[in-house]
Amino acid sequence: MSRSLPLLLLLSLSSAAPALAAEPIPHDNAHHGDDTAQRGRLAGRVVDEKGEPVEGVTVALKGTSFGTTTGTDGSFRLSAPAGTYQLVVSSLGYRSQEITATIVGGETATLPAFTVSRSQQQLNEVTITGNRSLNERPVAIGKLPIAPLDLPQSTFTVERQTLEQQQVLRLSDVLANVSGVYVSGNTGGYQEEISGRGFAFGSSNTFKNGVRYNNSILPETSSLERFEVLKGSNAILYGNVAAGGVLNLVTKKPRFEQGGSIGLRVGSYDFYKPTLDVYGAVNGSEQVAFRVNTTYENSRSFRSEVKGERFYVNPSLLIKIGGKTDFLLEGDYLKDNRTPDFGIGAINYRIPEVSRGRFLNTSWANIGTEQKSATATLTHHLNDIWQVRGVAAYQGFSNALRSASRPSNVRDRVDVFAGVDKNGKPVKVLTGSPALYGNQVRSLQASETREDYFLGQLDVTGKVRTGFLKHTVLVGLDADKYNTRAIAYNAIARYDSINIFEPERYTENSTVPTFTRNTRTYSPIRRVGVYVQDLIEITEKLKLLAGVRYSYQETGSFQYAYAKQTNTRTKRYDDAFSPRLGLVYQPLKTLSVFASYANSFNTNAGVDNTGAALPPSLIDQYEVGVKNELFNGLLSANVTAYRIVNSNLAQTIDARASNYNANIPTAQELAGEVTSKGVELDVQSKPMQGWSVIGGYSYNRTAYTKSSMYVVGSLLRYNPNHTANASVFYTFDNSLLSGLNLGLTTLYIGERQAGRSTRVTVQGDNYRLIPLPAYTQLDASVGYTYDRLSLRLKLSNVLNKLSYNVHDDNSVNPIAPRQFSATLGYRL
Repeated sequence: MSRSLPLLLLLSLSSAAPALAAEPIPHDNAHHGDDTAQRGRLAGRVVDEKGEPVEGVTVALKGTSFGTTTGTDGSFRLSAPAGTYQLVVSSLGYRSQEITATIVGGETATLPAFTVSRSQQQLNEVTITGNRSLNERPVAIGKLPIAPLDLPQSTFTVERQTLEQQQVLRLSDVLANVSGVYVSGNTGGYQEEISGRGFAFGSSNTFKNGVRYNNSILPETSSLERFEVLKGSNAILYGNVAAGGVLNLVTKKPRFEQGGSIGLRVGSYDFYKPTLDVYGAVNGSEQVAFRVNTTYENSRSFRSEVKGERFYVNPSLLIKIGGKTDFLLEGDYLKDNRTPDFGIGAINYRIPEVSRGRFLNTSWANIGTEQKSATATLTHHLNDIWQVRGVAAYQGFSNALRSASRPSNVRDRVDVFAGVDKNGKPVKVLTGSPALYGNQVRSLQASETREDYFLGQLDVTGKVRTGFLKHTVLVGLDADKYNTRAIAYNAIARYDSINIFEPERYTENSTVPTFTRNTRTYSPIRRVGVYVQDLIEITEKLKLLAGVRYSYQETGSFQYAYAKQTNTRTKRYDDAFSPRLGLVYQPLKTLSVFASYANSFNTNAGVDNTGAALPPSLIDQYEVGVKNELFNGLLSANVTAYRIVNSNLAQTIDARASNYNANIPTAQELAGEVTSKGVELDVQSKPMQGWSVIGGYSYNRTAYTKSSMYVVGSLLRYNPNHTANASVFYTFDNSLLSGLNLGLTTLYIGERQAGRSTRVTVQGDNYRLIPLPAYTQLDASVGYTYDRLSLRLKLSNVLNKLSYNVHDDNSVNPIAPRQFSATLGYRL
């Protein structure tokens, strides 16, 4: 195909480095008049009898289309032409209120706080809040504001209230609420490897406010407003992302009312973390608001000699330009230094029985990371139903690693067959010197990485009617580029010796060595995509979602070898179409049944037996499900079944095959197949009579279904067949214990395997799997709030279960034991 058009688009758009805003800015109301000069604003706040903010309350001008809903802090703002109106405040479960309000052109009137009381006309005296349910809140990562009941795809959102109740510290804590998405590894203790539906979520599948986010370091969670998961194929929206789904970290946004919070978290192993969150209007402005989140963290670990320190700040600024345009500027900065910890290693594909805190790295090992980003979002409402949103974003990432290599080649004593006894039973003898058992010669590694990422996107969304059909349309164009520079240093093969069972056997070397450079690699990636998606309402009960994306990508590699002073250059071009088709049937307004098909792709770095670049692997995904709102929307219960097939998986050509080329021994072919299939259940409730519940279950089986390299039917590593989660919270109300809340969170991770996938062409023990047993982790929390002061206590891993996150057979990291933490907070 001709590359001129995508190349021109790429050069013109990527050079400007614009980016997508995945988080839509709440606009004042659904209707916009033509004469903005005669418009005014109303602002206020809705609280309950205890003075607590109530989210999701409808605030509207009676007899008009002007209205809005309250945010998580209970505040609202709406604009309308000057005049006198009846303002109606209403929400399911609360008594409606109605007052007379006058809007003056060019001015903002701040109303006294509305105190809403619970209605007595409720089913069985059930009390609820105004929070939106799982199937009522669209996910910002979906780009188009489609109600989850209308979307033929599984979604899940974890709200700020849950994040605070559970005192989440890492993404793994957040994922304890999400079915089918789990931590599959823990690289060096500085990165949580995440997978879903059998596929790894790398940086291409992790987003912050809709912009790709490098998750090679632990993301900061203190700034999160909510956490979104859009499961399944998302290639139509974001190009070559993994098939399992995408994650979106939504940070806190500016507010016009003054407020904030200050807190201090302390915990086991000398952990302390102060936090500050401040927001409000700039100099009392009605058009400009700000927010700043910042935190410092210092900690040690149950792992001997492991420590960490980080600083994070997240400023944002919102500017309202007239009545139809919002400009949001967001940034964040993270500086993280910690001890890399690759765990205890494995001996002959077995996890050794050593102390949970046994540390095998050097005393001077360190990984330092710096990450910074800036995102600018401009949202303009053309009229009542059409909107344009454009974004410019930049992210910089750099880190430097100095460490011992991952523990491998540990000496073992093995059983060897030595004949049979008189009864014909095999006799085995133990070989190898007992004195060498558990010995390891430590080698050293060093590396440096710098990545600059630019993203640009322009989206047009709106509604239109053609005959009896109603359309909700998304048309978009995006371009992004990576500039990645990596320096690899020569490994130091023999630094010293240690014994993993007996730390005192050898005197460890503490000298900090000097590393020499081996290679410098520059890896640019340029991408551009155009897409269109349409949600077609055929009838009130039948809806069709259809769309397609075209993606084009250029990938280069320029490597310089210091010793040889030579350059190696490669460049490749890939393109693909990603279609999507889904059908939704809603027999009831609270029930939807859906079926969908989507296609995604993975680029391949290898070459075929002629030396030509391999084309992308295309992945088909089929999904069916039921979404249900029960008990008048108090409980959401969704069930999804899926089947994902990568029918042209790249694999190395077997030397015995007829198409093997001895001149290119590493040549590959698209001849393998991996199939993932499973079922997921998600349950989430609104608060009712003080109770709230989150639960889920997933079954997944991801296996090789066609391969000349791996055993057909063998499971892919790191993926548990079963996971389950449940969280229950209770808040005391209208009693002597008012302000007290209790919580329990349990997570079950089923059996899975690590090690090295068994190959059919390799004999012996070079490729073996490490079975990992199932485990259940229980966390308990207690919180108390009095006026503006709050205290939260947490005991994690209450049962002190032991398990491991394992990458290959050389990074075996035990999970944390029982730990305690306490957070003291004050609301400004």
